[in-house]
Parts: sequence; C-alpha cells; structure tokens
Amino acid sequence: MALIDKHVILEKNVTLLLIFSLLVVSVGGIVQIAPLFYLENTIEDVEGVRPYSPLELTGRNIYIREGCYVCHSQMIRPMRDEVERYGHYSLAAESMYDHPFQWGSKRTGPDLARVGGRYSDEWHVDHMMDPQSVVPESVMPKYAFLMNRVISPDSTFVEDTMATNRFVGVPYTDEQMEMAVADFWSQVDPNGNIFADADPDALLERYPGAQTRNFDGQPEVTEMDAIIAYLQVLGTMVDFSTFEPVASR
Repeated sequence: MALIDKHVILEKNVTLLLIFSLLVVSVGGIVQIAPLFYLENTIEDVEGVRPYSPLELTGRNIYIREGCYVCHSQMIRPMRDEVERYGHYSLAAESMYDHPFQWGSKRTGPDLARVGGRYSDEWHVDHMMDPQSVVPESVMPKYAFLMNRVISPDSTFVEDTMATNRFVGVPYTDEQMEMAVADFWSQVDPNGNIFADADPDALLERYPGAQTRNFDGQPEVTEMDAIIAYLQVLGTMVDFSTFEPVASR
C-alpha cells in the first residue's frame, strides 16, 4: 500500500510524471538500441537464400508495378494462427535481397511469403486471368493482359536492374552479370526453342533451386511467365525441415 501511495505523488505532479516518463522511455530505448552497436550484422546468414535470377527479378518488378503488394504481404508473423495457416514465420534473411521488401500486415488477400510450390503453374495462370474462377469470393482484378505482353531481357532492362541491385548491396557476381541474358532465357526456355544457347545446368549452378520451364504454357515468353516464376520461388529457398534459428540473434 505504501508503494501505491507514493505513486499517487507522480499522478498529481505533472512535472514529476513527465520526468519519470522520459526516464522510463530512455531506459527502454537504450536496452533496445545499445546491443546493436556490438553486432556486426543483425541478419543471420541462412543457408539457401540467394539473389533472384534474372527472370525472377523481372517477375518481381512486374508484381510491384501492378500493385500486388498492396493486398498481399510477404511477412508471416510468429503467431500461432499465422504459422498454422501460412507456414514458418518469416526470416529477415529471406528479404535481405529485396529492394524494396514486401513486409507488412495489410492483407486484402492472403500472405504470399510461402506461396511457392503450393499451386501449379496452371492454377496461377487461371488465377491471374480470372481470379473468381478459382476463388469465387476473391475481389482481385483480372490480369489476363500479362499473357499478351511478350518480353525479352532487352525489353525488361534486366541487366540494368541487376546492376542497380548490385549497387545497393545485392551480391551479384561478375559471372552472373555477364550471363544475365543467357540465364533469363535458360530458365523460361530450357530446351532452347527460342534461345539456342540455353544452358539450364549453368543457370542452376549460379542460382540453386531455380525452376526451369515454360511457366504459362505459351510459345512466347510473356510477363505471365516472369510473375509466375517469381511467385513459385517465394518461400522455397530455405529448407525449414533442417533450419535451426541462432539463439544469439
């Protein structure tokens, strides 16, 4: 009771209340900020995380251009309901090469952090062309026009995009930069129907786990190919069956 009585003094004295409030906020801020000065990196290295391939990066740019991030976040919070619905909570390392990152909590549609491999390419094509045909209650607009937009490494400025990402810290190697055009074609046209020098094996050496195939089923390479390639890689880089978080982080 004596402690409560003393607390009344703060409640009745505005100046003392302000001083003690600032003191509490300062201590809390120091506790959160001070450890960061002793850490070389706040993002733990996670095996499997790599920069996006040229085709995946192109698809990501289309995803952002069309405003998909406005309704779909890519951040699974460590709460039971989210983990049970979407999968393992998001790791900072999974977004370390995203400029800008797609984290957030605003969801008109479901979170897409683990959408890679959940649905077939055909499902994604149907969903993008007519969302209500596969999800009747969806309010998502149609993106059928992506099937008609033929693209190439030149039209998407993929080399310039990779160079820009490299400038801000994405560790694209000289070899990856040099082979950007070949890797673009090799991923979407591994049989060499369009690009005779396609080399999917070399692509996989530079981008482990990259999926190589015709994503939208058309003979031409379109924006639909690129965006599906991007969606299919989300959440697939880290093997969560063997992943163990570092306690110090």
